[in-house]
Amino acid sequence: MPTDVNARIAARVSELRATRGLTLDALAGASGVSRSMISLIERGETSPTAVVLEKLATGLGVALAALFDAPAAMPDPVSRRADQITWRDPASGYVRRNVSPAGYPSPIQIVEVSFPPGARVAYETGARPSALHQQVWVLEGSIAVTLGDERFDLTAGDCFAMMLDRPITYHNATSEPARYAVVIVNAAGGR
Repeated sequence: MPTDVNARIAARVSELRATRGLTLDALAGASGVSRSMISLIERGETSPTAVVLEKLATGLGVALAALFDAPAAMPDPVSRRADQITWRDPASGYVRRNVSPAGYPSPIQIVEVSFPPGARVAYETGARPSALHQQVWVLEGSIAVTLGDERFDLTAGDCFAMMLDRPITYHNATSEPARYAVVIVNAAGGR
């Protein structure tokens, strides 16, 4: 099992693409990510941004968190903090930690995000192949979430529920870091 996060992402994207019977060209068409970029990711030769990973997840019909699961993982119902995968987005500097047990067959996934001051991440994919519901619970600091054309300013303790059916942008316009939990539910029931 790969321990390096880029190697894990590489193996997982490759596994999901093969499981779905998609060629590189087919995944490129479904995701909007170039064939050459997908190839680099699958070989572990690049550190993709959160935006690129979200596009791949959408093209593969999974939640973004599923790209961090161990390939063909034997599901363990307990996720120990020491074993939880963390990943830093090279574009915004945000750090995500997959809290949920990797590979466990549950429609629910929990992710913790540490969001630096001034960071902005825009996912432009819009509607997903299956209904994904998400709640963002701000644990520390404040963030602005724009879903489609609507902006929601959230501070510590606030929780925002949404369906991921439009482009979404996260922005920390403050000079302080923010930390929030994301709970994702795949209405189709799988990861």
